[in-house]
Amino acid sequence: MSEPIILEVFSDYVCPWCYLGDNRVKQLKQNYDITVQLVHFPLHPETPAEGRTLLDLFQCGPEEITAKNTRMKGLMEAEGLPYNDRSHTYNSRLAQETGTWAETQPGGAAIHDKFYQAYFVDGRNIGDVDVIIDVVKSVGLDEQEAHAVLDERRFKDAIDADWAKSHSYGVTGVPTFVCDGPGGPQGLVGAQPYEGLQQLMETVGAHPKP
Repeated sequence: MSEPIILEVFSDYVCPWCYLGDNRVKQLKQNYDITVQLVHFPLHPETPAEGRTLLDLFQCGPEEITAKNTRMKGLMEAEGLPYNDRSHTYNSRLAQETGTWAETQPGGAAIHDKFYQAYFVDGRNIGDVDVIIDVVKSVGLDEQEAHAVLDERRFKDAIDADWAKSHSYGVTGVPTFVCDGPGGPQGLVGAQPYEGLQQLMETVGAHPKP
């Protein structure tokens, strides 16, 4: 039996298109024999600890932010995903380090959904340590261990490596999907419709699940 195809998904917890794309990747995992590897990407690494308004980020007026939220809410509803209006973006670096640690713990991969929910549904600052610890507790992981992970920056090197991989691959926007096929690496950029991801799987020879 051949090894499952590895699908690398470059994403950031504060990217709405990544939240959308993650839902489609879940569907892909149900239908194809693949291993999904999350690669954390620095979307807005310069964001201060207290966050940054979307007005400032996009350099636009409130009407445009309202329009963006309305459009995104419609896309999320069509996907069955909860979503509330955003007013700020936040620095996701510590959440990324925590998420990478969580994946080393039994059941810890569930934390990714919870970070998306904390930001896109609850509007919380996922760069804030107290919020991160709340998310850790919500998936049943050890909060004292998580504090130590954050205090000692135990997964700093892992995220540095993810960011370096993003740079070496030439990834400039997320989500980006990359996997090795018979003819070399194949990739897609952006919140692809499910059919686009399905086509990628067929191109690289991923086996459909029976």
